[in-house]
Amino acid sequence: MADEGLVPSIGSIGDAFDNATAETVMGLFKNEAVARDYPFRTGPLAAKADVDDVVVEWVHSYNNARLHSTLGYRTPVEFEELYYDEIAGTLPDVAASKLAA
Repeated sequence: MADEGLVPSIGSIGDAFDNATAETVMGLFKNEAVARDYPFRTGPLAAKADVDDVVVEWVHSYNNARLHSTLGYRTPVEFEELYYDEIAGTLPDVAASKLAA
């Protein structure tokens, strides 16, 4: 990290401020993808391939279908597309009005 001029971010002992986002996402994953009664589970997680399938399906859904309140109730993919359209100056009027919402 030092070679790139970066400073590590480490919280004090006993707090999770620098890990809060990761812990939130992992909590969602455990409750949604791994829980026995969740739709991503079609059976027991008996083999590594079963776990791989659940992870891939959940991550795809999280990024492409799940609406995130902090992104203006857009998916991460949609938000990123709008962001890059905005900074590139190629944003159509309809998309620009969505960003303002």
